[in-house]
Parts: sequence; C-alpha cells; structure tokens
Amino acid sequence: MDVALRDVPVVFDYVGQTESSQQVEIRARVSGFLEKRVYEEGSMVHQGDVMFQMDRKPFQAALDAARAEYAQQKARLDTAQANLNRVKPLAAKNALSQKDLDDSIGQQQAAAAALEQARANVTSAELNLGYTTITAPVTGLSSFAKKQDGSYIDATNSLLTYVAKLDPMWVNFSLSENEMLNLRTQTTNGTLKLPQIGKLEADIVLADGSTYPYTGRIAFADASLSEQTGTYLIRAEVPNPKGTLRPGQFVRIKLRGADRANAIAVPQNAVIQGPRGAYVWTVDKDNKAQQRSIETGEWNGNDWVVSSGLHAGDRVVVDNTLRLMPGAPVNPHLVQAPAQAAQAGGAASGAAAPNGGNAAAASGSANAGGTTASSASGPTPLYFTSGSASLDAQSATALAAVAQRLAASPATRVVISGYTDSTGSAAQNERLAHARADTVRSALIVAGVQDARIEMRKPARVIASDPADKSRRVDVTLSPAAGG
Repeated sequence: MDVALRDVPVVFDYVGQTESSQQVEIRARVSGFLEKRVYEEGSMVHQGDVMFQMDRKPFQAALDAARAEYAQQKARLDTAQANLNRVKPLAAKNALSQKDLDDSIGQQQAAAAALEQARANVTSAELNLGYTTITAPVTGLSSFAKKQDGSYIDATNSLLTYVAKLDPMWVNFSLSENEMLNLRTQTTNGTLKLPQIGKLEADIVLADGSTYPYTGRIAFADASLSEQTGTYLIRAEVPNPKGTLRPGQFVRIKLRGADRANAIAVPQNAVIQGPRGAYVWTVDKDNKAQQRSIETGEWNGNDWVVSSGLHAGDRVVVDNTLRLMPGAPVNPHLVQAPAQAAQAGGAASGAAAPNGGNAAAASGSANAGGTTASSASGPTPLYFTSGSASLDAQSATALAAVAQRLAASPATRVVISGYTDSTGSAAQNERLAHARADTVRSALIVAGVQDARIEMRKPARVIASDPADKSRRVDVTLSPAAGG
C-alpha cells in the first residue's frame, strides 16, 4: 500500500469495571428484633417493595401510649379553656383579681403546649412503627441479607443489605498520569482531535467477546489525580434496561469520537514484532524490500496507527511478509481495499505483495524473523495491594499492552503464574494467589485473548531470599506455541 496522510478515527481501548449507578444501603431506622426477611436474596426488587419486617409490638404499644397521653392532654386543655372562659367575665367585673385571670391564662397556655408535645409524640411513634417495615428505596438488584431473622438491630449494626440500581450502569476505567499528559499534549499540538468529553461514545465488549447492544457516553472525568493509584478516574454511563450488565464485571470499553489528524495507518498484518520492537517491510525505488522500524500507536479497526517511522509516499508490504529478507526483489502491485475497510480506517490505497519466486527464496531468513516475533520474553509483573485480588489501573494498562502483543502474534501463548506468601495461613495465601491469577486471566479474556491461549500455572511459594513484594505479584509471560 502507498502510505498517505489522512484523519484516522481513533478508538481508545481500556479495561473497565461496571458499577451500579446508585447503590443504596438498606438500614434499620429503629432498634429492635428483626422478625422476618421478606425479599428473596439476589432478586430484583422494586421501589416500595417490603424487604424486612421488624417486631412491631413494642412500637405499637408506644404509639398507643402516645395516643393516650394526647387524649389526656386534650382533656386538660379543655378544662383549662373552660376555666379561662369563666374567669374572664368575672375579672372584667372586678369580681376576681387580675392574678386569678393571669393564672387561668397561664394554665390554658401550658395545657395547649402540653397538647402540642403529645401530638408530636404521637407523630414520632407513628413514624417509628412505620420504620419497622423496611422497604426498597429504589428499583434494583438486591444483595444477601447481612442479618438473620431474630437478630437484635441497633444503631451500631443497622446495615441489613444493599440494593444496586442497574439502569443506567456505570463503567469505570482509569488513565495513568502519562496517558493523560500525552492526550493533552497531542490535543494541544493538533495531532489529536478530541470532542467534548460528553460526546465521546463508549462501546462495551463483554467477557465472551460479544458487543453490548447499547452505546454509552462519558459522564464523568475526575479533575484530580488519585494519590493512591496515580491515575485519573473516568466514568461512562451505559443504558442497561434488560439488566444484562451487573456490578463488578470486567469489560472492555472502546471510546469513539476522536480523530488522529494527518495520521498514517497500516494493516495489522503488515506490522511485525521483533526483538528490537515493531517494524514493517517497505519497497524502495528499486523495488527491493527494506526493513523499517516503526513506533505504533493505538488500533483502529484492523489497522495500526503509526506514530513514527513512516512518511507519506512510502510503500508498505502488507502481505506475505514472512517470506521477505532485506534487499529481496519484489514485484509490487496494488489491491483495492474494500470500501468499508477504508471507512473504518483500513488500507485505503491497496497492498504491495512480493514476487512469489523471490519471496520463496528468502523464506528461510524471513521465517526466522517470524519466530522471533513469537519468541519467549521476560515476564510482565503485576503487583496487587496486600490482601486484594483487584487490578489497579497500572496493571490494567500493562495487561492491555500484553493483549495487543498477543493480537499481533497469533501463535503466541500467555502463561500466568502467581506467588504465595510464606507467612500466615498457607491455605488463605494460596486462595488469594489463585484469585489474583484468575483476575488477570479474566482481564485478558475481556481484552480479547482466547482462553485456549492462556496457561495457568500453580502459584510458587515465596522464600526468605525473595523480595518482600513478590508475594503480591502475578507474572504474565509470553511464549511461543508448541511447534511454533
């Protein structure tokens, strides 16, 4: 293909995790005994549905007492009012003293205030009785009950369960400080055209590789860097009317709407990963193959965006690249790319293919280069927080890079191996090591790596001479497939 500059749609690919857009704590508002769990754990509940019932009898008794007190105060007010009505005309005729009138007025006002207090006590008792029936404040997915029937509930242990709203759903992902700085730099110098944050569309790819049918949009971008993770939190909001997405899922999120200005894109099969990095085969003016080192950016459809190493007018070989060697003569010809590939950022001008005989003569050297692209490399270490099996943003970014390397080298497998701490409970440490390895495996599958290409190895035990942080580590190693 002839390299040409054009605006290339950019799709940013990240690993994200779903979160309920509103997770509500269901708490008791009064102290007492939990009589019954009404809802089915894990089921969908609707706003207003009864979830728990507390013992009503003490609160009903308190309400009856408050109502009786109200009736008593009402009678006292009636008596005080009647007495005041008798005293007023007598005091006007000087038959009673001013003190008698003042005392009657004071008694009537005190009785009226006592009645208001009694009325407030009735209202409070009615509220407390109503609080014994605990309902769902929102429609969503219920969690398990944290308290069993018969438990005593007070202010210190009032959390009963959670309800997670499923529609809409949030998808959270992170950008490292370097990624954010690069985006700002590229936007400033004009190499990247970014729309307003709310106009970036988000496509969701599920763990099984299927594309979620609803498109979301970026709803929030944190203005400050997290001191704990060193990343910026970004959040997409996605419609979830059927409840397909559940909180805590790992997904791939693809952001659309940005353009790479005056960019160069080449098909992925033209890019070869060698021991010194990525390279392509170009055809010089004498129609001879030359190896050209390049730096790749993001994926775009079936293409790599090339950030450096190629220029407009260069001719890039996109087929039969494993049969080439430097200086091999080629017979280039252009193949028109499909229209849909051009619209998606594919090879717009066609492909240059080597002459069959010359390529065959060079197959020995070229095949050696192909093997290098799939050769074993050093492990990519991923570090977890102590006691945690959740990936942080830095590890997720590293895994995305591993997934890209695997996509560029279909014959390569990936080996996941963790480590167990030598201190503490051996069984608990082994469970944690397995959980961390499973988290890495799930994230790779979400990123598009086939499960058949992933090999899980038993965690190794950390010894005294190992670094202290090794017990928090999972190694991801690329290795060629058998016979590759």
